[in-house]
Order: sequence, then C-alpha cells, then structure tokens
Amino acid sequence: MTGAMYAAIAGLRTHMQNLNVIGNNVANVNTYGYKASRSVFRTSIYTSLSGGSDGTNTVGGKNPSQIGYGANLGSVDIDMSTGNYAVTGKAMDMMIDGDGFFMVGDKTISDGFDGSADDVNAFTALNLTRVGNFEFKADGYLTNNDGQVVYGFLCTGIDPTTGKATFSDQLVPIRYPGVGAGANGELELKWPTTRAEGAGADPNAVGKLHDALQTVAADAPAGTEAEPWPKATFNGLTVDEKTGIISGTCAETGEQVVIGIVAIGMVTNPNGVTNLGSNYYKAGEGAGNLSVALFGGAGEDMGITYVNGELAQAPDGADAAAPVDGLRLRKGAKNASILSGGLEMSKTDLAQEISQMILTQRGYQANTRIITVTDSMLEELVNMKR
Repeated sequence: MTGAMYAAIAGLRTHMQNLNVIGNNVANVNTYGYKASRSVFRTSIYTSLSGGSDGTNTVGGKNPSQIGYGANLGSVDIDMSTGNYAVTGKAMDMMIDGDGFFMVGDKTISDGFDGSADDVNAFTALNLTRVGNFEFKADGYLTNNDGQVVYGFLCTGIDPTTGKATFSDQLVPIRYPGVGAGANGELELKWPTTRAEGAGADPNAVGKLHDALQTVAADAPAGTEAEPWPKATFNGLTVDEKTGIISGTCAETGEQVVIGIVAIGMVTNPNGVTNLGSNYYKAGEGAGNLSVALFGGAGEDMGITYVNGELAQAPDGADAAAPVDGLRLRKGAKNASILSGGLEMSKTDLAQEISQMILTQRGYQANTRIITVTDSMLEELVNMKR
C-alpha cells in the first residue's frame, strides 16, 4: 500500500519539474531567439511479482507480472528550429533563416587560433547565439549589447583587376578598417592585411596578436612607435541577405566599401548544445564538432576555402614559405540566409504551453488523490481493532 504513496510522490515531483519547464517557456514568450523546451517522462523502477514463460509441452506461456513505482523526468529537450521574423528597423539587427549560430566572444579568442586541427576545439571558446542584436560601437567593432564582438572574415581591399572585394581567411572579430593620410596627403582607407610571419611582417595584419590594433603604415619614419590607426566611420550600413556581407559608405572618403562577412557556426547536433543563459549556447558534449561556414555557402566565391590557413606555421625544419591549408570551410550552410532589420522571435507556442499546463495540473491533482486515498486506507487499517 505504501508503494502507491511513493509512486504518487514520484509523480508529484515529476509533474512539478514539468511545470518548471512550462513556466520557463511561458516566461520567455517574448524573448528574442528563445528556444522552447519540453519534458519527456519515463517510468521509474519496476518490481516483478512473477516472471513470464514461453510455455511447455503441457501448459501455455504466461506474461510477467510487474508493479511500477512512479515516473521520472527522462529528459528536457530543446527545439532549435527557426522561429518567426520580427521587424525592428535597425540595419544591423540580424536573424539566421535556417541552421547555424552567430559566433561571439571577446577580442582575444582569435589569438588562440593557429590554423591546425586543434582549432576545432579552440572554436568552442566562442559563444553561440541566435540573437543578432548587433551594432558597430565606438571602437569600430561589431558588437552585441553585452559587449561581445561578432566573428567573421574581414575585407582586405579591392582587387584592381576584377574590381571585387578581397577577403582574409582569418576568423576574427568584424571591425571597421582604419583611415589615415595617404601619399598625396588625402584621407584613405587602411585595409587590414593577411598576416605573414618572420622579418618584415606587416604589423597592420589580421590574425593572432594583430587583431586588436591596426598600426602605423609600413612607410612611416624609422623608429616610429606603432600607434593605432583611427577607425573609419560608416553610414548607410547594409547586410547582404544571401552572403552576410556588410557594406557601407565611408564618411571620411565617401567610398561605398565592403567591411566584412558575418560567419556562422554549425554543429553536428544543434539540439545538443548547452544553454548558458542570456541567449548563449556552447558547443559542448553532445553537440559534436563546431565548424565555420558562410551564408549561402558563399566561401569559394569570396576566395575563402580554408579557415585560418595562412596563419598556420610550417613544421620545424620545413620551408618557411610552405603553405598550410588549415581547416576547410564547411559547405553545409547553403540553405541558410540572413535577414537584416529584424530578430528571431521566441519559439514558445503559448496555446500549446497553456494546454500542457492544464494537463500537468490535472496530473499533479490525480497524484495527490492517490496519496489521500492511501492515507485513508492506512487509517482504516490502523483502526481495524477498534
């Protein structure tokens, strides 16, 4: 008899946990980028009263007789499918239409990238988010409201032959190019360059240890101490919805230029990411490898086939100029696009959550009745001698 009471207590506890999940979903009904969770119940332990048998030459078979002892919370699953689009009117607000995450973090994370296979693990230092509430702040970096910078690939200038923008393959924070006086004394853009190692390395390069500052030009007087180029300022910023390329008009020079490309992180199992709160996720155990991709699979069109390839060092004893490919850019984002001027809405379905709340309440109520009835039966048993 007490077994029924313990089973009901387990049911009360499980339904209360389910109510916590439902309450969290309802609380985040207006949270941008929120992914709703669901509870999955499972049966608890069983006691066998008698075993089953397949039958013999004289008698037939019989089924096992078992009594269960309640329910447990088996798992809490996340639905990572894409939510609806909510217009905000801010040019740098972005939403991923499809799979993938924006990759954000502090400015120094790219210092740990070396173009080797270990970068697969180094990428996990980046936070993943579906909320693209970004803007270029005073330091010229594309940043969210928590001060975390957005990672991608920077434009390194214009190819004089084709007139198209060229890009570095270094995964770094997206930032404005510098601006300074040119040879004729007029202001001109100071583009970041791909880093080279050894003597004569460009201090204005993209990549490890050179991401935070763009320094004085190579033709500065000898002995001049390196100082940061001031960042250019831009107006009329736009985001290409097919590729994630950010462009704008430089206020100092009047040029319409490309600033960089927003990269996205993709994991083997999106539903396996670990929720950190504050709209951030980590590619931890259960999520699989975190790889880098571009919207629409546009990497080859941008001249980017490998990530951090030019940053990798040649092995000891090898030719210093030997190329190292780095990590191949993932091609699995061809079906993903970016929507600017808005954010992704919450995935909470309020009608479904209220329905689940009613069912949970009734389940909880039914379990309390089991305890009440068991208590009455025990009372009658104790009072039998009277």
